Amino acid sequence: MKSQNIWGVLVCGAAICASSVAARSETLLVANQKDANLSLIDTASAKVVGTIPVEGITGHELAVSPDGKTAYVPIYGDAGVGRAGTDGSEISVIDLASRKVVNKIDFGHGVRPHCAIYDTHSGMLFVTTELDKSISIIDPKTLKIVGSVPTGQEQSHMLVLSHDGKRGYTANVGPGTVSVLDMVNRKTLEVIPISGNTQRISISRDGSMVFTADQKKPQLAVIDTATNKVKSWVELPGKGYGTGTTPDGRWLLVTMRGSKGVAVVDLKSLKVEKTIEVGDGPSEVVVSRDGRRAYVSCNFSNQIAVIDLTQWKVAKTIDAGKYADGMALVR
Repeated sequence: MKSQNIWGVLVCGAAICASSVAARSETLLVANQKDANLSLIDTASAKVVGTIPVEGITGHELAVSPDGKTAYVPIYGDAGVGRAGTDGSEISVIDLASRKVVNKIDFGHGVRPHCAIYDTHSGMLFVTTELDKSISIIDPKTLKIVGSVPTGQEQSHMLVLSHDGKRGYTANVGPGTVSVLDMVNRKTLEVIPISGNTQRISISRDGSMVFTADQKKPQLAVIDTATNKVKSWVELPGKGYGTGTTPDGRWLLVTMRGSKGVAVVDLKSLKVEKTIEVGDGPSEVVVSRDGRRAYVSCNFSNQIAVIDLTQWKVAKTIDAGKYADGMALVR
């Protein structure tokens, strides 16, 4: 799972007293696939402070509006990617203040919507729609589908945007490719072969590299965004899955589902510097804006592992819901 993360503004100064810590707390939203709900976790206390039911079979990922008021949960269906099962055709729109589903976006047919990103540049919501081999474009103000960007590939499961919103990159699972998209002119620019199967995708803080995990070998593909070619491979201790960078751009965290660990890659040397043991089935990773913590959803143990990035160790684990997966941070 990498889904758009929504950050609050954290301003720390010497004049800020300890009593203001609670005001800087964020809420971590977690999509629990098998419970069909969202967990709301207060990051200061590391406790679940509420749950929001999502009708039907919940999606795997979610996005949150920039003002932190609305969550969008694509309803994927009950199948794994590329497998037989139900084909989701809706997105649940959730008001976070009332903690209720207040609207739905209906595609009119089964598309298996999965990864949602709220693009602050265009003001549009982009959602991967696998069965249409596309990225659907939704106007959040009207909740209408206003266009699409073709990916040219099956199983376009995850999406990441360049920091200016002009380029998109999809991890196409079964084909084992990455599609490079012109989000402005709504067309496919390139399809990059990676492996027989690939998963998840993220981009470096400077926008120069895109990362996706090979599902056939324990290695990570590093794509040069200037050439749209794989420039390097990072050897991993186990097969990688989700990835996320630290705010300083120095480190990349790579979840490894089979080995219950997170590999820490030095983005200068493109080598693994350390490995951190987490829960069972680590999937997605979200890093706090201040770079002090990383949250790792562990599908099989139904937990969120909180990694202290100043000490590079798990500080605590939080019980979420069944098959905790996609996450978003909200101020």
